[in-house]
Amino acid sequence: MAPGSSRRNPRSRTSSSTEANDGGDDSIGKAKPRRRDRNKDQNSNRILNFDIKIMLGISVLAFFVILLLIRNLIIRPAGKAQRPRVITPFPSPKLMDLPQFQGEHKESLYWGTYRPHVYFGIRARTPRSLVAGLMWIGVKDGMYHMRHVCQDSDELNTYGWTQHNGRDFGHQVLVDQGLKLTTSFLKSKSEGSGYGGDWAVQIDVQTDKPELDNEMLRHGHLFFYLADESGHVLSLAGDNLDTNKNSLLASGSRSDIGDWQLHLKSKEVLELHYSGFRTPHIHNLSDLVQRNLGAQVRKFGQMRLSDSSEDSPNILVFQISESIPFKADIAFVSGTKVKTSKVKERVSRLTGASLTSLLQDKQTEFDVKFERCFNVADKLEPDSTIVGKVAIANMLGGIGYFYGQSKISIPENSSLRGHDNFISYWPAELYTAVPSRPFFPRGFLWDEGFHQLLIWRWDVHICLDIIGHWLDLMNMDGWIPREQILGSEALSKLPEEFVAQYPSNGNPPTLYLVIRDLLDGMEKNKFTATESKGITSFLERAFVRLEAWFQWYNTTQKGKEMGSYYWHGRDNKVTRELNPQVSLQFSTFQKL
Repeated sequence: MAPGSSRRNPRSRTSSSTEANDGGDDSIGKAKPRRRDRNKDQNSNRILNFDIKIMLGISVLAFFVILLLIRNLIIRPAGKAQRPRVITPFPSPKLMDLPQFQGEHKESLYWGTYRPHVYFGIRARTPRSLVAGLMWIGVKDGMYHMRHVCQDSDELNTYGWTQHNGRDFGHQVLVDQGLKLTTSFLKSKSEGSGYGGDWAVQIDVQTDKPELDNEMLRHGHLFFYLADESGHVLSLAGDNLDTNKNSLLASGSRSDIGDWQLHLKSKEVLELHYSGFRTPHIHNLSDLVQRNLGAQVRKFGQMRLSDSSEDSPNILVFQISESIPFKADIAFVSGTKVKTSKVKERVSRLTGASLTSLLQDKQTEFDVKFERCFNVADKLEPDSTIVGKVAIANMLGGIGYFYGQSKISIPENSSLRGHDNFISYWPAELYTAVPSRPFFPRGFLWDEGFHQLLIWRWDVHICLDIIGHWLDLMNMDGWIPREQILGSEALSKLPEEFVAQYPSNGNPPTLYLVIRDLLDGMEKNKFTATESKGITSFLERAFVRLEAWFQWYNTTQKGKEMGSYYWHGRDNKVTRELNPQVSLQFSTFQKL
């Protein structure tokens, strides 16, 4: 048997026998072509089998890819949909989660005069706060005008904080066409107080003119209000308010501070009226009060609130009227249903002679701290020292707390563009100083670096808190929206066309100036051991954000020349301006 003949199949062997009977050599010659055909068939089978395996493998792979796409695009929950980069937070631990910003520090800053856009306003550092504020009736050109929101058109002779420590005390003087108001703010933490403690307001109404010829200026009309942004119902103490018999004006309850009460005391016999409103918005409180007063004037010829309330009010406004001069003390106490609350004692301590004494002590403390921080008594004239005190007081008194979502402009060719030309940033809070109470009562990234060059010298803990809030607003690209317009009150002070922020635009990173100062201060032992430890911990966590911010600025804002930068934001389509504004620089140059 020839080698390899054993591999033939039965059919091959049968054919060979038949051919052998026909004749020897010829049969062998005819068998060779058939062997080549068999090899060709076997190769074709192998190729076919191999192609089938590849096709099966590709099909299985495609099947799993399709399943993955279906899972990501259809089955994936909406909450896990991938965010656009521009509204994705920077992927590192937040600075405000550091232990140094929790506990006692956080509670000590809970309440404050954190509404810089109004002449006098109080709120807590929480997204939906219980807020308080003051309005009054001013006289201009023989007509009554409501004063509430800081605005240049009111033409007040002067207003501003003459003393403020940024934490628990402030003293402000406002002069309005012969009417002189002094508003003082004080915080207190006593046994039985709820979270954040208690606070008090003393309002002193005087005239800066010895004799009042104008009958309209002989009586003062104040409007003190409480409003709950969460919509919690505020309870009125009674339909007929009489502080000579009972100082309680209102009460309520919140999850953050527990049960609370608002009290009013005065040596004078005050005329009181009230109105209650139910509304989800508080940015238009002035309009609500003016409409109520207008209706009363038309019906009864008297400028007083209606002494009525809408159902389940979340806003209560109290009108306090009296012949000038007069003084009123308002006390807010929290945690009132705790057994050890001692409400009566706390209210007594925060009103009358006791409150006046506490305020005088705080004024003295402010003066002492100013000299310790700046050491200018031997270097400046007394008048210049007063200017310095007013400067730091207004810087600290202008600190605000804001919560909301920035609007980010979407490029025209972006796939994100739909019915709106903007997309919302993530909900965020911001604790910051502001450049101007009447014009720019909101956060500006560029300005804040300059603000903190002053504030860190007064209170480094407040400084770090503010910088931390700003750096936590960074997105994953290292960009921070330069102007923060958060919440309805901030939005009400700005035209709609200026609200959107542009991811291509940036401000000079002036916060680095503060970082340099802090490092220099540690080298020169300007801080206590505790303060230095806090600064070090802060910078260790902040480093990755500071680096990302630098890289973003150094790549997106660079100019044509090495080491140069240029302004973004100029509208090259403007035809009616000789020098088109660069929006991101214009406001800052106004303030310099």
